[in-house]
Amino acid sequence: MASSVSAKPFLGASASDSVSAFGSRASDLSRPSLQFLFRTPASRKLQIKAAGSTFGTHFRVTTFGESHGGGVGCVVDGCPPRLPLTEADLQADLDRRRPGQSRITTPRKETDTCRIYSGVSDGVTTGTPIMVLVPNTDQRGHDYSEMSIAYRPSHADATYDMKYGVRSVQGGGRSSARETIGRVASGAIAKKILKELSGTEVLAYVSQVHAVELPQELVDHETLSLDQIESNIVRCPDPVYAEKMIAAIDAVRVRGDSVGGVVTCIVRNAPRGLGSPVFDKLEGLLAKAALSLPATKGFEFGSGFAGTYLTGSQHNDEFFMDENGRIRTRTNRSGGIQGGISNGEIINMRVAFKPTSTIGRKQHTVTREKQETELIARGRHDPCVVPRAVPMVEAMVALVLVDQLMAHYAQCHLFPINPELQDSLSLSSARRGIEFAPSEEVANQL
Repeated sequence: MASSVSAKPFLGASASDSVSAFGSRASDLSRPSLQFLFRTPASRKLQIKAAGSTFGTHFRVTTFGESHGGGVGCVVDGCPPRLPLTEADLQADLDRRRPGQSRITTPRKETDTCRIYSGVSDGVTTGTPIMVLVPNTDQRGHDYSEMSIAYRPSHADATYDMKYGVRSVQGGGRSSARETIGRVASGAIAKKILKELSGTEVLAYVSQVHAVELPQELVDHETLSLDQIESNIVRCPDPVYAEKMIAAIDAVRVRGDSVGGVVTCIVRNAPRGLGSPVFDKLEGLLAKAALSLPATKGFEFGSGFAGTYLTGSQHNDEFFMDENGRIRTRTNRSGGIQGGISNGEIINMRVAFKPTSTIGRKQHTVTREKQETELIARGRHDPCVVPRAVPMVEAMVALVLVDQLMAHYAQCHLFPINPELQDSLSLSSARRGIEFAPSEEVANQL
């Protein structure tokens, strides 16, 4: 009796595809043989994985919901366990993002009250997925009846149809900035992790509205505080320029028009070593995160485009040893990142936002039936998106930093570090040798 090992042919494979261990075809052999089956490349099935609503690798966030659906929110997977967390921790940033804050934001009235449905028990995270939901309570779907017929200029109406062949008309569906609620909620968790672990702070503010630009020298990034940013409705830390920005928004708001602007974001006490060569450079990840936000059109890091006017001797950040024996740079044109890796200096970037696409003025457009027409868009929209974009930018930056912090710890801190060159990621160490005391809740769990 022949002694052999065989299996049923793969789908699309014929008996002639069976090859013996000796390299001959099974049909040519009369002696006992061991047979292997090889699947031909032609029979492979292609797999396409849909993506677009999930961000991050280790700290992984998926947002869900639409502008005029039942609600919006997020699922956070990979959050470390035993982090003290309550809904109030998330609500503070959601209140900064919510509509109806002032006359220079959309008049839509939403409290944006969040609920945590999983992943938190007795006030601490469990390490399992955290689900956060914010219900929609002030929908006006009828305001968008015209949009089912005609495309709003510079909006996502046409491209969604070009991609999917169908779309949610009310409020723009997933293209609405209301989707960012899930980002801000998850970003608040990320910011708390950074603050508790290393004293890292992420702060953003409005530095330009239309032609009104805040001079960089008027803001001290070493001492900038959240109270300064939140002291006015436009979120500019300088009161004089804040009034000029508010006046610029008011001027177009009453005409049914809109303007754009710039949000500057800084990161203080960022751990050194975040980011990886060559395709996961930290500034590249931050650029992707920032430009994934609605209405973004530009990103600058460190010296940005202005650095192109300098020579190498003018632009280089020279090193020195500070009083605590730490390697520092005298200037920071690199923006806190060199070679794609954070160096411990203040990380800084600028994100440009276009004028709001939906305006209350007549515009030329085309219908879904490909007929030219005119449209006056209805609905409630921000005359300038940048004041409410501030917490959105903070959230995306924090999500990148936490994700990279986890990656850095997994690769570079499993074995004893070189203390002469590497920083500890423990709670007791912080930038410039300043001791950072953990909260009592966290310290009790260490």
